[in-house]
Amino acid sequence: MPIKDAEKTMSLPIILCIDDDAQVLRALVRDLKTKYRDHYKIISTAVVNEALDSLLELKNKGETIAMFITDQRMPVMEGVPFLEKAIKFYPEAKRVLLTAYSDTDAAIKAINTVQLDYYLVKPWDPPEEKLYPIIDGLLEDWQTIYHSDFKGINVVGHQYSQKSHAIKDFLAGNLIPYKWLDIQTTEEAERLLTLNNLSSNDLPVVFFEDGTYLVNPSILEIAGKAGLNPHVKHDVYDVVIIGGGPAGLAAGVYGASEGLKTLLIERRAPGGQAGTSSRIENYLGFPTGLSGAELTRRAVTQAARLGTELITPQSVKDIQQKDGYNKIILEDETTINTRSVIITTGVDYRTLDKKGISDFTGAGIYYGAAMTEATACRDKEVFIVGGGNSAGQAAMYLSKFARNVYIMIRKEGLESTMSAYLIEQIKGTSNITVRGCTEIVEAKGSDKLEQLALINVDTKETTLEKADALYIFIGAKPFTDWIALNIIKDEKGFIETGRELKSYENFNKIWKQNRDPYLLETSCPGIFAAGDVRAHAMNRVAAAVGEGSMAISFVHKYLAEVK
Repeated sequence: MPIKDAEKTMSLPIILCIDDDAQVLRALVRDLKTKYRDHYKIISTAVVNEALDSLLELKNKGETIAMFITDQRMPVMEGVPFLEKAIKFYPEAKRVLLTAYSDTDAAIKAINTVQLDYYLVKPWDPPEEKLYPIIDGLLEDWQTIYHSDFKGINVVGHQYSQKSHAIKDFLAGNLIPYKWLDIQTTEEAERLLTLNNLSSNDLPVVFFEDGTYLVNPSILEIAGKAGLNPHVKHDVYDVVIIGGGPAGLAAGVYGASEGLKTLLIERRAPGGQAGTSSRIENYLGFPTGLSGAELTRRAVTQAARLGTELITPQSVKDIQQKDGYNKIILEDETTINTRSVIITTGVDYRTLDKKGISDFTGAGIYYGAAMTEATACRDKEVFIVGGGNSAGQAAMYLSKFARNVYIMIRKEGLESTMSAYLIEQIKGTSNITVRGCTEIVEAKGSDKLEQLALINVDTKETTLEKADALYIFIGAKPFTDWIALNIIKDEKGFIETGRELKSYENFNKIWKQNRDPYLLETSCPGIFAAGDVRAHAMNRVAAAVGEGSMAISFVHKYLAEVK
């Protein structure tokens, strides 16, 4: 940054000083630093255009300017015109004009033109009498209206934009702090666009902490700028884990801790479906429960500390076996060589095939917990489809924001599908209503969800009801469509492992080892499966963690065979 004394990290509010007289500028900065350096960053320049050029960069970075102190008589631009331009960037900053006795008329006029807060006649000696009392008063006034700007990524977009939702969901899933600025409700969003000569046609726009921004970016572009690592570091790995849910993260922790060169590949965000859960209350060792995001954060930190490499977002499109190695082929055609593989890709939520649902997905209709959109449901009418624990946890979380939450299920009650502790919590929450024997017929709206057509499956009575948001939890399907290798799957697409493989007619045509498959081994030697993607899995976070750690023990046995 061109302005003198600016540093890379500036957490303090700024006092910006401009004067083309270097001697006066040095004296001003000296006096200000003597009194205010502990609570304000004092930066300065003798070139007014330099100051103007820096304002946009400072604004995009999320820096805060508390006060402008500028000389009136400068050759390129006088102080008052500078302040007229500067207040477009920082309208709440205090404005002080440095003047000589002959410039007092201009200063008085500036009180009206730029709402000047004070004109300071040079010289100001002694500062204890003629400078500090004035600056103290102005800064005290400023502090009463000052709210610290968010330091990090700002996302500007439309609340009901599918692309904006995808960006927010990606950042939240990868535990990257960001601030959401709705263009329709936030003045700051409009100001950022205007200052950068952007319009609503450019949305969504992502502003980064270094002051740069991306217009309508892809997830990969955001990942690169946000510092995620989408590239591999080594030629050969001992084990590559495909999928960053609880099973994959557990495998990463145990693999790295036991000396294996370990790589974990996640196509979207670590944590899987568990990572989106608002509250997990039955995980061992956490008596008060914890959020899926917190569990994910702890696991990712632990895996990284022990040496697991994580690349995200990156998708695997194929696994090939050749010359004793497994080759992982990524979507960008990158090839990774590994001695063993653990598939922990988990499951995807099943889509609801009803009229209008796909039209508003990401614009009022969401699959899974979608905690990123919960605050937008404040005082709104929210509907949930599904009667499992995920639906119950989402209902409890959304009830903190929504006016009403309606759980719609085809059965009469939740007893056969949801844990008892959740049912009791729901019964004790006044703004949650369970609507049994109810199905969705159609979703309606203009640019976002506005109404749901519902039917009672017993009476066939239909109603049209106001709906601001719909969250869908109607079961899951395994994420295995990408697998082209001879890995045996059951009729639902889940990966078969261990002795269950012997019941398949084609197993002996594929399996050529002189031993039976290990408990979590697939029909391809050295390729294992763990967690919800595996047939007969328990579908519990603790079970997935157990299988992920157990898979590493079988990897060790396999690697001992092929040495």
